[in-house]
Amino acid sequence: MSPHAASAPTVPGSDSYADTLDLSQVSLSTLIRRCTAESEHFFNGQPNDTRYAYEIFRRALVEHNEAAWHYIYMHYSSLVERWVRRCSAFSSSSESSEYFVAAAYVKFWRAITPERFTAFANVAALLQYLHICTSSVVIDNVRAQNWDTLLPESVLLTDHPAIVSSDDEAMERVSREDFWRYVNTQLHSEAERTVVYDSFILGMRPGEIYQHRANLFANVKEVYGVKRNVLERLSRNVELRQLLGALSA
Repeated sequence: MSPHAASAPTVPGSDSYADTLDLSQVSLSTLIRRCTAESEHFFNGQPNDTRYAYEIFRRALVEHNEAAWHYIYMHYSSLVERWVRRCSAFSSSSESSEYFVAAAYVKFWRAITPERFTAFANVAALLQYLHICTSSVVIDNVRAQNWDTLLPESVLLTDHPAIVSSDDEAMERVSREDFWRYVNTQLHSEAERTVVYDSFILGMRPGEIYQHRANLFANVKEVYGVKRNVLERLSRNVELRQLLGALSA
């Protein structure tokens, strides 16, 4: 056998091909295609390579790539929803499973900052933490329709004592007003504005919102749908994440 015959050429799609790549230089569309294929291998009980998925997570959480985040959100949503439904606290909640899926993702990206990402060595570690976030938001939100686990307390409260000085309180109030002003620009209709205000400012349940504004909604299910869609859209908004980071600092 000749020396040249001893080493087969690498071909796209093979593990040896992946080993030769700097995945940070691979296009997102290619990563998504390979991640989807590797997921199929996993569900079919075949060997699979999770490095493509890990790079998509990195772009979503470190580079704040919105398209990468959208893929992660959609790709793992069914898994997260299964976790929600298996949580013992879910049966005591008045919220939909879709609501908790969105809440789990929000908690996940708030917790894993670019600086913390390297603490998660692989996709298994990231998914384990997403599972923890899922259980946490279900348990924490059983009691009401509040945004306690999604937003800093300073965003939800409109009148509370200064933490350090009047200057600090003034700055915090400005930041809080900037946050809600920006949220308002991302809402597309009176129905969305009503759901956000009544849910997260007044603490009303979907049934109460429907009774209060039956002229806007056909039924309670529509209120849930509007709320779910708003949360999902806002959870992918990079600028909103940056505002939340400033408020949490």
